[in-house]
Amino acid sequence: MVFRISIAIVAALVALAGLAPGPFNTAMQATLATVVRSAGWMYLLVVFLALLFLLYLAFGRLGQLRIGGEDAEPEFSRMSWLAMLFAAGMGIGLVFWGAAEPISHFVRPPEGLQPLSSTSARASMRYAFFHWGLHPWAIYALIGLAMGWFQYNRGGRGLVSDMLEPVIGRWHRGALGHAVNITAVVATAIGVATTLGFGTIQIAAGLERVFGIPATRVTQLLIIAVAFVLYMASSTSGVERGIKWLSSFNLALAGLLMLGVLLIGPTGFILDTFTTTLGSYINQLVTMSLRLSPFSDSTWVRDWTVFYWAWWIAWAPFVGAFIARVSRGRTVREFVVGVVLAPSLLGFVWFSVFGGAALQAQLFGQVDLLQALDNGYETVLFVLFDSLPGSTFLAVVALVLLIIFFVTSADSAVLVLASMSTDEAGDPPLFKRVLWGVAVALIAGALLLAGGLDALQALITIAALPFAVLMALVMVSLYRALDRENLRLRHEAQRARRMVETWIAREMAADAAAAKDGRAAAAPAAAPVKPPKRP
Repeated sequence: MVFRISIAIVAALVALAGLAPGPFNTAMQATLATVVRSAGWMYLLVVFLALLFLLYLAFGRLGQLRIGGEDAEPEFSRMSWLAMLFAAGMGIGLVFWGAAEPISHFVRPPEGLQPLSSTSARASMRYAFFHWGLHPWAIYALIGLAMGWFQYNRGGRGLVSDMLEPVIGRWHRGALGHAVNITAVVATAIGVATTLGFGTIQIAAGLERVFGIPATRVTQLLIIAVAFVLYMASSTSGVERGIKWLSSFNLALAGLLMLGVLLIGPTGFILDTFTTTLGSYINQLVTMSLRLSPFSDSTWVRDWTVFYWAWWIAWAPFVGAFIARVSRGRTVREFVVGVVLAPSLLGFVWFSVFGGAALQAQLFGQVDLLQALDNGYETVLFVLFDSLPGSTFLAVVALVLLIIFFVTSADSAVLVLASMSTDEAGDPPLFKRVLWGVAVALIAGALLLAGGLDALQALITIAALPFAVLMALVMVSLYRALDRENLRLRHEAQRARRMVETWIAREMAADAAAAKDGRAAAAPAAAPVKPPKRP
């Protein structure tokens, strides 16, 4: 049921966005503005509570619990695991926004700051850290931990509805559960296709910048076709081979690109930017987490922070399901540290390198990135490379990185879509992976031709509103499940301890009795008493 209805809804929405992109986009943008304006506070509050909740789980009494049971062993090495998290969660987004977002905030800063000033430069880096740091990874980690726990510890099917079983009971397998799963599948399918569409636009812009290939619709469709072949080959080979290998290779390539820009760029400026921004980010974390602007007409927080939070929430079922798939055998503490803290730190370094290099180039007149920003966010990174030695090499590496991140995001999504539309636990059947792979490519291509990407992006953000409520319910549900498991383990430990104590007491008593019998047997017999002689 979930599979058939999801396919039908996706087809209907794509038809609307493709056949009537103008009216559909107008309706979606108006609805999005209303949702963000009315419920922005809820997005901020739920995401901040999710971060606090995960830190409590990691460093509290429940941190030693293990996904999959006490005897479960991790399927992947820690490095492969982190590489897959990074690739599925934010890989292509970091490449796209690494230089573009700080420059954008520098021009149009938050908090009423003066544009193009040193204070706006500092704020631009701080908010880049904020938008790509602890909070989005906390969203992914919450859903991933819940899905992993209910699948591997409670025999669930790996579906979104299973996470609500402690809250809604048997209804998680009924109509309510089906509605939750259908919404998750539709949001994931359209979100992935939309993101791949925007990724195609940046790859085409890079090809035009580096090799002079015109960024036409034909070029974009060819990019989707090549990516389709690559991500289907990766997806059908399974997580243990294609996805793991591509993710590990891409993490190494991203490290190479980042190290190259760090060494040939303004190294001292970048390192100063990292330490300064990290300090101000930590210092103002709570303020930024709950900041809105009710006393002014500024829409900056709604346009950036609330939009980001809604986008991450809408993507949470997809990324969370993939994280759950590769995290069996990890403790709750290791999971939270690996999914929230480690990728956030890597993201901070990434934005310090590319954002710091971009700001330094703009501030000291080495290149006009403001003009590049006017031409499109996707061009900022490649214009930045023009101001650095070895610009062609850097641009080629960035293009390869974009393509592989494109593929790893797509193959992870295909696996998750097939899993979420299957009612049985375990890896989904091959035909569903192939079908979803074809569907994602067709959707992205059709929307590029029709110009309907913006409308569906707005639609996914609107769909995040019920998922924000879902996150609050998941926190309650997950805490109940973990607390119940912790209580069960404590009772089992107490019973085992009592059994051991009883056994030791019995053994000691038996040893004491045996020792007493041994002493009695070893004592010399008394001499017989002779009768007195008769006189």
